[in-house]
Amino acid sequence: MRRLWLIFAQAVTLSVAFLFVVQTLKPEWLDRRARPASGIVALQETAPANNGETTQVASYAEAARRAVPSVVHIYTSQEVKTRNPLLDDPFFRHFFGDHSEMQTQRRSGLGSGVLVSADGYILTNNHVIESADEIEVSLNDGRKFPAKVVGADPESDVAVVRIKADAKLPTITFATADTLHVGDVVLAIGNPFGVGQTVTSGIVSALGRSHLGINTFENFIQTDAAINPGNSGGALVDSNGHLVGINTAIYSQSGGNMGIGFAIPVSLARSVLEQIIRTGTVTRGWIGVEVQEVTPELAQSFNLRDSSGALIAGVMRGSPADRAGIKPGDILVGIAGKAVADSQAMLALIAEQTPGQSVKVKLRREAKDLEVDVAVGKRPKPARE
Repeated sequence: MRRLWLIFAQAVTLSVAFLFVVQTLKPEWLDRRARPASGIVALQETAPANNGETTQVASYAEAARRAVPSVVHIYTSQEVKTRNPLLDDPFFRHFFGDHSEMQTQRRSGLGSGVLVSADGYILTNNHVIESADEIEVSLNDGRKFPAKVVGADPESDVAVVRIKADAKLPTITFATADTLHVGDVVLAIGNPFGVGQTVTSGIVSALGRSHLGINTFENFIQTDAAINPGNSGGALVDSNGHLVGINTAIYSQSGGNMGIGFAIPVSLARSVLEQIIRTGTVTRGWIGVEVQEVTPELAQSFNLRDSSGALIAGVMRGSPADRAGIKPGDILVGIAGKAVADSQAMLALIAEQTPGQSVKVKLRREAKDLEVDVAVGKRPKPARE
């Protein structure tokens, strides 16, 4: 009996060893289904996701398709006179004399614009066309037209130029005012560095950016969509392809994009556009005061409850503010029923008023509140540099 048990144990041991060797070296011997008789290896198909439905990939191709045809390239040139730099060298002047002749050169510029009407009106930046004596507009389909400046507003950096074409031109659709929110997807369209029509994407990083020192009137959309030199005057559109802003400036320490770009909101651009088309210029309200920010230190020294409002630092003699009795040291806290948050907001609220009309201005003087009527004047044009 013992001998039989020993034979059985040896047989089991040999069987286990054989299975181990086969599993390691020839596993296909154990699974005949892995090798069909025909010798064709069967490949398993992955089951389609969502019960056979195609997975949708996020795309803004339709928005780009709607907006791209209305964004144009603007090429400018101007004649400039320069003095030969060799004339600044005393050694050169000693031997060749002081020749004061000026050299004439042509300087070229590059920007973008947005077609806003079928009869050829184009929105762009003032700095794109400023001082240009020749302007050429290139459409997305390759057609080129000479352009003329209809009007410009340096204080908001908005300008309007016009081209004349035989057929109707593709135009952009304006987005409804006040529908843009922080976090919304936006596309920047333009001609960066002259490489050709380019679409970049990002989100709205902030709204109402001011105190940047770019323009007199600032209410910028901030975005991280890539904006580079040549994009100025181009379109910032929403995910429906509707115009929400005019690309204007970037924050950069190197000259390239760093993810901080600024666009003029469509509400301001449209207001300037309509005035320029109607009258050729932009008219704004003015009362003739010089203001500064109310800092926490100033608020404390004036015994103010908070630092809201704008401090009147100076009043122009004979101006509407002077005639209404406004004095230096007054804190302007309200205009036409609207609160004044700071000096930038005050400037914008005054500009909104129609010259010739009377508005109520709320002041704080020596810890007392008072209200005066001011006959709004017309804002003088800024002096050319």
